[in-house]
Amino acid sequence: MRSIVFYLIVVPLAIVLVTLGVINRAPVTIALDPFSPADPALALTMPLYILVYGAIILGIIIGGATDWIRQGRWRREARERRYEARRWQNEAAALKQAASEPVAPGSGALTVSSGR
Repeated sequence: MRSIVFYLIVVPLAIVLVTLGVINRAPVTIALDPFSPADPALALTMPLYILVYGAIILGIIIGGATDWIRQGRWRREARERRYEARRWQNEAAALKQAASEPVAPGSGALTVSSGR
């Protein structure tokens, strides 16, 4: 199933991205000065495909970071519940260990008589 998804989605996407990179090799100038676009103080000249790939990668990184930050509450809750479950497991193991130890006569432990 996983290989079908790979061949149906990833391979065509890779073909499209490689084609986009081969077709758009012409350099473009990006002016980062909004006040004088004709003579910008800061401008970058690069091939268009690098700009497009960079924007895609930057969008993925920013989107992943915001999701990671927003999910912090659930990660914290899962961590607290994991610690609580571990504490309960340790307590159950200690009670099981205490129940399996023999009780010495006259040790002050309560005994239950059958009533007969």
